Amino acid sequence: MSGSVWLPPGSRPDTLPYIPRQRATPSWARPDPVDELVARLEDFIAAAVHPDEIAALLESDGLSDDQIRERYGLKNSFALAETLYERVERRYPEPAGPAPDPWQTGLLGCLLRGVVFALPGLAYVLGAPLFAGPGDLGLPAGTVPLLAGALCGWTWNQGLAHRAYAWLGLGDRTAARRALLLGAPAGALLGSVVALACAAGAAPAVVAFAAGQSCYLAAATVLLVMGRERLLLLALAPMATGAVLSLAGPLPEAVSPALLLGSLAAVAALAVREVAPALKEPGWNAGLVALLPFGGLGTVPAQRPPAGPRLTSSLPYALFGLATGVLVLYAALGDVLADEEHSAVAAPAAVALTLSMGPAEWLLYRFRGDSLAGLRSSGTARDFRRTTVLTVVQCLAAYLAALLVLSLAASALWPHSPVPGGVRLAGLLLLGVVLWTGLLLQSFGAVSGATAVCCAAALAQTLLLVTHTGDPHLAGLAVYGTAAVVQGALVCALLGRATAHR
Repeated sequence: MSGSVWLPPGSRPDTLPYIPRQRATPSWARPDPVDELVARLEDFIAAAVHPDEIAALLESDGLSDDQIRERYGLKNSFALAETLYERVERRYPEPAGPAPDPWQTGLLGCLLRGVVFALPGLAYVLGAPLFAGPGDLGLPAGTVPLLAGALCGWTWNQGLAHRAYAWLGLGDRTAARRALLLGAPAGALLGSVVALACAAGAAPAVVAFAAGQSCYLAAATVLLVMGRERLLLLALAPMATGAVLSLAGPLPEAVSPALLLGSLAAVAALAVREVAPALKEPGWNAGLVALLPFGGLGTVPAQRPPAGPRLTSSLPYALFGLATGVLVLYAALGDVLADEEHSAVAAPAAVALTLSMGPAEWLLYRFRGDSLAGLRSSGTARDFRRTTVLTVVQCLAAYLAALLVLSLAASALWPHSPVPGGVRLAGLLLLGVVLWTGLLLQSFGAVSGATAVCCAAALAQTLLLVTHTGDPHLAGLAVYGTAAVVQGALVCALLGRATAHR
């Protein structure tokens, strides 16, 4: 606009017209400052899970308690946060797109590990001609030293693997190699000595085979811990091929020992190559520090890790390996211990249990992923507990279905092996429940409970067999069933809590 301001008659140009003052808005008509703050922060307040989150935001904006008392008439930021929290309804925003699953893993890799676990069993097919002579304790010739060496190897290598994995979890791959560098040969030596002590006049070939078994268990532990399953599979392929061919017809006399020694040498060479970087360490102190909490003799290395895994933390894992090994051996030798004619009828059960470790491992990952999804979708602790129990039942049912299929397939393919009856199948499935729930508890760090239950079950079944109390199959069924119920209760009690899934 342009031009002069219109003036009434008689007024001077240097004066302006009177503009009356606007009346002040009464205090009762002003908007509530808390409502204004709610409108400004509504999205954040609705997504808050506790008033303290809102208080932290208010303080980060620079609101002091004096300003809050002057503007909003409340005592401090916490009182204002509680008021805001009460005025806004909870609205938790859903993530855009599918949430990432850190526990997702491929099924093929887990199945490959199951095959790698089972393939060494074919070495006994090639080594069968070595086990000639009178039997021991009702078992075939050479069985006692082999079983003693195997149990010793399972126990030692389970604890060694946990210690190496603990170092890997701390991000120290070199320390893991050091622990394996000293621990694996020590385990092989210990297993060989135990097998020799239990030989009791067995043929030298049997003792040599047991020593080779101990060496293989130690070397395979190194490769499995370091994630070299494919290399282990390639090293076992010639021996496995020869064993399958020997089922169709006898091989030349020198071929079987050559295949056994060749595969063992290949696995040992791969294990040495895997831990070779640790050989560059000067002296043995660095390896002893990685293997033992108190290190070696002499000067402690200058770059010693500030906090390494405790040695006692690996003991429950070693005992768990011993207990589960005893239970599996009883399942494999059940007919022999029962003095039945078909002593090979339980061998397919041992093969099925070994192969089932592949699906078992994948289902453990699946449970972790599904439980994490249930933690996001559940609104109350009761809903989460119900979701967790349902997930456990689904994964356990899937594992038992895989174990049943593998057992029936192994029985059908095993020479002169009848179809297992209802008692044997029930005992096998209950043992599968014990093994899978034990591994589940172990994966959540609750290894002490699983170890106690499995050790008690192994001890109880040993006592029942030694004292010849009842039928061995029914005794095993009762022991497996009791252990399965106890571990199932432990799983529901522990994993039903949200804090266990951190």
